[in-house]
Amino acid sequence: MKKGLLSILFGTALVLGACGGGGDDGGTDNGNNGDTGTEESSGENGESTAAAEEIFQNNCASCHGGDLSGGVGPDLTSVGADHSKDDIVDIIQNGQGDMPPQDVAEEDAQTLASWLAEKK
Repeated sequence: MKKGLLSILFGTALVLGACGGGGDDGGTDNGNNGDTGTEESSGENGESTAAAEEIFQNNCASCHGGDLSGGVGPDLTSVGADHSKDDIVDIIQNGQGDMPPQDVAEEDAQTLASWLAEKK
């Protein structure tokens, strides 16, 4: 029951987050792009996937897009094809290129990196 409620709440937050933004210069908004359906089974379990998605939305989506498709930051839809979990943790904690180091807890960085490393 809790997983279902969390999934519904998170899905609603994704949809509402995609509606915001306002500062777009006319690019195409693809909306949710179906993330809440198939992504639930891609993590160790639904809870860790939901936790990773929440961390991403709270810390990364403003630059990398709510659907991982990029924006100010690069597209992350297949970041796992180019970077390992450890690489991603390093990038989160130390930054890379124009991306500054992110102020996230070690556990959150590990959760997020595991989830992103699965994106291939």
